[in-house]
Amino acid sequence: MKNQIKINHRINPFNKIINVNGDKSISIRCVLLASQAIGTSKIYNLLESEDVINALKSISKLGIKYKKFKRYYEIKGFGLSGFNDKKKIKLNAGNSGTFARLILGLLVNFKNTVTLIGDKSLSKRDFSRITEPLKKFGAKLSSNKGRLPVKITGSEFLRPVEYNETRGSAQCKSAVMLASLKTPGLTIIKAKKSRNHTELLLKYLNIPIKISPKYNHDYFKIKGENNFKGFDYVVPGDISSSSFFIILTILSKKSKLIIKNVNINQTRTGIIKILKKMNVNIIFKNKKFYKGEMIADMIIKSKTKIKSIKCPKKMNSSAIDEFLVIFLLASKANGISSFEDLGELNKKESPRLNIAIKFLKMIGIKVERKNDDIRIHGNPHLNLSGNYKIKNFRKDHRIFMMSCVAALTLGGKWEIHDKDSVYTSFPNFFKIIKQLGGKINWEKEKT
Repeated sequence: MKNQIKINHRINPFNKIINVNGDKSISIRCVLLASQAIGTSKIYNLLESEDVINALKSISKLGIKYKKFKRYYEIKGFGLSGFNDKKKIKLNAGNSGTFARLILGLLVNFKNTVTLIGDKSLSKRDFSRITEPLKKFGAKLSSNKGRLPVKITGSEFLRPVEYNETRGSAQCKSAVMLASLKTPGLTIIKAKKSRNHTELLLKYLNIPIKISPKYNHDYFKIKGENNFKGFDYVVPGDISSSSFFIILTILSKKSKLIIKNVNINQTRTGIIKILKKMNVNIIFKNKKFYKGEMIADMIIKSKTKIKSIKCPKKMNSSAIDEFLVIFLLASKANGISSFEDLGELNKKESPRLNIAIKFLKMIGIKVERKNDDIRIHGNPHLNLSGNYKIKNFRKDHRIFMMSCVAALTLGGKWEIHDKDSVYTSFPNFFKIIKQLGGKINWEKEKT
């Protein structure tokens, strides 16, 4: 079977209830922290995507045992010094920037050398933002001009640091937090607001961390060298995965969707706040706190009148993975939508800002760009009838899924390549499309 699909028909109206896969960010963090715990951890609803499987394979190479059961994964850790560092090791992060950057934080006390590699896409991404602060702890790191492969040799004489994170990158902040767990003394972090899953997990595990929220930044003080016990954790549904079906529902006629047990952490719900400004209201039901995270069922309905938006920059970090489908919605809005300071999008799995602009122009939408700011001229009557081919996007899973949403809602005949990219983050994507009634033609090899 070829690695591409064809979509030739809009999706019919639907009224369905779905569950999405476990949150990718939390799944990876649970695997890494379980590898540092003393004793057995049980992780339920762990996302079984390529990124998370690569994390599991990597901790196994580092001497940590894990086992899959019907409902959960069991991971047996040996504490903060529990990695087997008796030999040189090569780890393959695949496509996962989250895993690649966070594991480096846990290797600052690894006595031997670890070489970290990734796929072609990940190897183009910047790692100097991680290697430079980790060097301050005392670890030795080298890279290929700031990119993979990265080599790290840890130190027995780590020293705490003061770190100022200015990009709003949860990966950078989290890597330093994980390194601080291995380090004696008090590590102090000032970080621009970003996803807070790491600090919530550290608080849940009773690790000595003091959090002082401010308007634009958060301050953290972490006391290192405090071992913690194995834990049980149920990973909530991923809002980034949900976003594709949120936009699919909004753009589909006479449709309604309920997505169960989604993580609605305030640092991840930028898309919900943006949609509200665009005249789309998402209803939350059965809200509850779970170990620091807020979880709810989401109710979404079709919307024909979509308002344009002047998107506040402060929402960027909390919607960074959802901007592709937000742009798609803006293409159907009444008026001009503006977005500012989105250069971070080009540092993802692909240059997403560049590709998104090219995509929107392909479907007939006028886009103005000045540096990292864009203006999207919406067309509420956008109705496609041509032929569209999506390829050469560095196998970026979010580009692929956004293209599927466009094909199922806007019309036209579509050929979308690199279908296997969805397994990076959302292995059940096609299953849910089918559940909602979407028709996908699978391209077969010619014989």
